[in-house]
Amino acid sequence: MSRSSAWETVSIARRQDRPNAYYYINEIFDDFIELRGDRSFADDRAIIGGIARLDGIPVTVIGQNKGMDTKENIANNFAMPNPEGYRKALRLMKQAEKFKRPVICLIDTPGAYCGLGAEERGQGQAIARNLLEMSRLKTPIISGVIGEGGSGGALALGVADRIFMQENTIYSILSPEGFASILWKDSSMAPQAAEVMKITAKDLYNFNIIDRIIKEPIGGASENPKEAARLLEVYLKEEIIGLIQSPISEILKNRYNKFRKLGEFM
Repeated sequence: MSRSSAWETVSIARRQDRPNAYYYINEIFDDFIELRGDRSFADDRAIIGGIARLDGIPVTVIGQNKGMDTKENIANNFAMPNPEGYRKALRLMKQAEKFKRPVICLIDTPGAYCGLGAEERGQGQAIARNLLEMSRLKTPIISGVIGEGGSGGALALGVADRIFMQENTIYSILSPEGFASILWKDSSMAPQAAEVMKITAKDLYNFNIIDRIIKEPIGGASENPKEAARLLEVYLKEEIIGLIQSPISEILKNRYNKFRKLGEFM
């Protein structure tokens, strides 16, 4: 890959008109019923979730949801969840476990919100709790990046049996701008940082961090959202059928081994 190609991927992943989680939920799933609130503090609009059907199979679907315009982005806090967002997601996952519904997570966030209120309400604890609970959740989990996958804010929905990335997405510990500012004291070197960081779907697939790259229409998902949704739907249907046919003991064992290997790699 050339240096420009990695930065081009960053630009496509961040496009304002890129299909968001809400779009994919409406296009791919049937009978979606949104469930709100963490039963403790508030309903965080940066994360949406609820129950739905995928090809007739009952599932719980959860997504970090960017807005399609400035007004929506402000309402959704630019898809940067507060602790209550992660606690809502965990509540829905535990409900899915109880009723034996597979969980599907759509990741698209620059990172968890780092405001004072978020820290006061336990942002780090909320993310850590999700990592722990997802690692042992007794139901199949599919997670994937549909835009940006930033830091712990993305990882909090990323412990899964199958991990995918759409073709023009990124998954990283921080933004290229942040990396360049820290390492080179110059945020304008973000394009070079994007290449060094190895944050594209192709990079992460080659490192065995993810299981599948989902193709996008030429130019990215924004150029043909319906086709992007169709391609993602084909993948999700294929994976969900295989997972629900496996014993939960085997799923948990494989999930443990999967992340054990990733830990050794890191």
